[in-house]
Amino acid sequence: MNSTGADQTAKDRWEASGESGETQGVRSVQRAIDILGLLTESQPAISVSEIVRATGLAKTTVIRIVQTLEQNGLLWATAKGYMAGPSLWRWAHLARGSWELPPETKELMRGLAHRQRETVNLYVARDIYRVCVAQQESPQPLRHVVHVGDELPLWAGASSKILLRNSDAPHLARVAHSSPYGPDYVDSLRAQIDEAAVRGYAFSHGEREAGLSAVAVPVVGRTGSVIAALSLSGPTVRFPDERIAEFVAALTEVAAHMTERGFDHPFRV
Repeated sequence: MNSTGADQTAKDRWEASGESGETQGVRSVQRAIDILGLLTESQPAISVSEIVRATGLAKTTVIRIVQTLEQNGLLWATAKGYMAGPSLWRWAHLARGSWELPPETKELMRGLAHRQRETVNLYVARDIYRVCVAQQESPQPLRHVVHVGDELPLWAGASSKILLRNSDAPHLARVAHSSPYGPDYVDSLRAQIDEAAVRGYAFSHGEREAGLSAVAVPVVGRTGSVIAALSLSGPTVRFPDERIAEFVAALTEVAAHMTERGFDHPFRV
């Protein structure tokens, strides 16, 4: 996720929350989390003025939140701005231990990427986003890369159609509202989800990003519900209709192994 995307996400959250944000938690906590979310690999440090511009908050408010985060080790002041603080190491270690895939599952994904020569991603749903929790990159020079931990919108993409299978009407309405098409998109979204459920897989061409395609299948947990989506993604020119069946078969085989292992997320449970 680039810095522009992160800025837009933060703005969207503040614009969408308003006073209703009180029902989702303390606003100051949400603001602090969103400020931390502005840090990316391409922008590892951020200044107060950049935070103000990205969030629309008053400078005094930003300074107060940033100082609190710094005092707790979640941010670290440098000459180039504020970067991720050392206290995040502990949380990162805990998250890695909880979410890291077992070696055999990693090997299955690695083999899939090698055989199909496209990027393999594993996504889980979080609110109106899908989060990449594991990836094996394509060996080809031109490839699709989403970093582990990146959040992508649930209104588009093959994996989204899989992850939304068990969503209720209010959640789908929120997902549709977050899309460029507005609330009326919910009917089309539901139709796409239902179609994917009947087929057992989903595919997308240029829904989120022009020239990018993906095929996804469900990973099912102990209760029979979809807990993750396993996908292959890459340039649309390498995803012609005649290869979809091949991709689906390869994905389904690996997803079945994941299901047989019986994991729910976090993946070590």
